[in-house]
Order: sequence, then C-alpha cells, then structure tokens
Amino acid sequence: MLLGKTLTQLKELIKKREITPVEVKEYFLKRINKFNSSLNVFLTLNDVDEVPESRGAFVGLPIAVKDNHCTKGVRTTASAKVLDNFIPPYDSTVTKRLKYENAFLIGKTNMDAWAHGSSTETSDYGATKNPWDLTRSPGGSSGGSSAAVSAYLAPAAIGSETAGSIRQPASWTGVVGLKPTYGRVPRYGVIAMGSSLDCPGPLTLNVEDAAYILSVIAGHDIHDATSSPLPTEDYVTEIKKKKPFTIGISDDYFEGLDKDVATALEKSIEVFKKLGFKTKKIKLLSPNYAISVYTIIQRAEVSSNLARYDGIRYGKDRTFFGDEAKRRIMLGTYTLSYGYYDAFYKKAQKVRTLIIQDFKRAFQDVDFVIGTPTPITALKLGEFSKYPFFGELMDKFNEPGSMAGIPGISIPIGLDSNGLPIGMQLMGNYFRESDVLNAAYQFEQETDYFGVIKKGIERYKD
Repeated sequence: MLLGKTLTQLKELIKKREITPVEVKEYFLKRINKFNSSLNVFLTLNDVDEVPESRGAFVGLPIAVKDNHCTKGVRTTASAKVLDNFIPPYDSTVTKRLKYENAFLIGKTNMDAWAHGSSTETSDYGATKNPWDLTRSPGGSSGGSSAAVSAYLAPAAIGSETAGSIRQPASWTGVVGLKPTYGRVPRYGVIAMGSSLDCPGPLTLNVEDAAYILSVIAGHDIHDATSSPLPTEDYVTEIKKKKPFTIGISDDYFEGLDKDVATALEKSIEVFKKLGFKTKKIKLLSPNYAISVYTIIQRAEVSSNLARYDGIRYGKDRTFFGDEAKRRIMLGTYTLSYGYYDAFYKKAQKVRTLIIQDFKRAFQDVDFVIGTPTPITALKLGEFSKYPFFGELMDKFNEPGSMAGIPGISIPIGLDSNGLPIGMQLMGNYFRESDVLNAAYQFEQETDYFGVIKKGIERYKD
C-alpha cells in the first residue's frame, strides 16, 4: 500500500486518515531493519517511542538526514571515528526547521568521512552499497541519503553538497537531487568541509517533494552570516506554472561522456524541445579549470575546519583521522603556507571570480546550462582507491557551478546498458531554484523519468 509513495502522497493519506503517522513511521523502520544490513545506509536510527503529531507541513513524515547535520540528542559522526560518541546539544538549522514542521528524522545516513569523497567509501563505518547493484558505489558524499531514497528506506532525505555531493549520488542511484544556491539554505549546525561551498539540500522521489522540502529549509538564519536575506518563494506553486525557457548547451560539458550517458542526454534535450524549450549554443570556460580551483580552495578550507577537532573539544584525538582527511589537511596547509599562498590559494580565488563572471554572462542569454552530474554511471566499489583525485574527476561537471555558487538539480533520464541509472543536470541562475525545479518538473510530467525511480523501488518490495 505504501511502497513508493512520495512525501506529498503520504501526507494526503494521513490527512484523509487512511493511515496514521505512527503506522508510517513503523513501516519505514521495518524496511530499514530488513534492508539496512545489506546496504549500510543508516548509522544511527531515531527509533524513539514518541508519537508523531498530525500537524505541520510534514505531519510526522519520516525524513533521513546525512550524518554531518547536527541533531539534538542523536549521535552525529560525519562518518568519522573522531566523532564516534558525539551527541550534539543542538540542532542544525535545517533539522530544526524540519522538526518545527513535525518531520520525523528517522535516522542518520552514512557518508564519506567528513564529506571527503564521491563514493561513500571513505566512511569509517564501511561503504554504502548502491541499491541498483550491491557491488557498486552509490556515489558520495551523500551516498547514504541517496541510497535511502532509492531503496525506499525513507521517502526523502537531506544531503549536503560541496561540489557534486548531492547531484552525483542522485545520478548514480536514480533519484532527484537538488543543490540550492550557496546561502539559500543555512549551513549552521552542518559539520563544515568547505565553508564557502557547502550547500544543504534534499534528495527525493520527485520534483514536488524537493520543492516541498526547500520551502521549509530555505531562508535567512541569524546564526549563519552566509545565509541570504533574499525572500524565498512558494516553490511548490511555482513548479506547476508552465514556463518557456532557453537551455544553454556548451560543448565542454559534453566532452568525455560515456556513450550511454551521451545518448540519454541528447534524448533528453529532444524532450525539452518537444515541451517548447529553446536551445542555444553557448561557450563556457572548460570545467577542467574548476578542478584545479576546487582542489586548492576546498583543501585550504578543510585544513582550517578540521583544526578544531583536536581531541579536547569533540570526541577523539587526531590520530583517528582517516587517510583521506590527512591528505586534505596536508595539501590545504601547504597551499596556505608562507611562500605558497600567492602562488596557489590567491590565484585560485582569482580564477574562481572568472568562473563566476562566466556564468553570469551565460545567464544573460539562457536560463539553464544542461549537462550531466558525472560522465559515467556507478563504478564498482574499490575503484576509488585507484584515483588520488577520484572525487574531482567524478564531479568535473559539478565543480564549476559549485565554485560559482549557482543552483543545480539532477534527475534520472534512463538506464545504461548495465541497467544502471543515468542522471541529467540543469544549472540555473542565482536564487532561481523555482525555475530549475519548474523545468525539471515539466520533464518529469512528460517522461516520468522513463520509469527509472519506480524500477529502483520495485527491487526492494515489502
């Protein structure tokens, strides 16, 4: 009865009193108990006995939360043994706003430790498996959150993205993943990786649920000086207004794609044309520039953010850092050191400004830039160790938008020859989440994502 129901559908069932919030909660806890051992999605469950209330935007609906969001009284580890026993005394702004609307935060999902990675394999608690193929990675660093939704262990989840960590796992597990504009959703209470880059956002079964969650978690926060004071919109209403858009196509964002990915992307462009969208060739800076810029800036910010974990303030001492964290700390410290700051960090910030200006020029002529979150479909577990900069390679097409701070969404557009999900992304102008969601919603209504999401859930029947 409940298998595959979206947040909004579950809300309607509760409203009609066809089911209670308690029954919904118990349904998903039962599914987690059945499938979590094989998928390794949840690190901590919030299986308290309190009865969810039938009020608020989420009326007791269960939502999974990436384990780098602080949750008051519930263990929060960032998938790192340094924080193995950390119980936050407060909620992140995102979790606090969800709780205020009576969402039930059902559990904390696995991730790359400290969000350092794109495969969830750097987790100190073991890798999460891709629900479509247990020998493959779900992507990362929000791999646990995307897998939770893909296998329907939760109808929706919260992730975070620094440079692809929502869009890439959404693509590899066949769900919808929204990365908002930097500052649109507050970062307060999210364990920081790259402070000038991090963006919390939703992973869902459809666009409406993504808009639904965004409408609650977006908006200025007095605890976060980087959160935007600009007013939010009624995203759910806005997505249902049929709007004409122009999609920008840059050849640099189509280079090096797997054949199946390229074919699916071309097919998707034809769907947009059928819907009345216009397309226009544009020229953007090569995404390769963003790889170098991101590597330098992100490592520099990591070295600063991880300095606070000294074994005194939180959890365990620095000997518990994993290899990936140590590598990033060392590289970041090097680029910020005397004699190298100007040569690396300062120069990277200058190129970042050029990337920002490049997107601003493009958005004078088009509404979106189309592409894919990652050039290939899900890799086998273990492939990560072969590439020192695996994340940068997998997130090549995400990093320019992340460096610029613009919004983007990943949606399923088909399956490859191995039966694995393929994702498409649309990147939009600053604070135009409503447009990005609207275009994705039109595509969803036309195609139903070619049945990808439904096929994924059917693999995990009750």
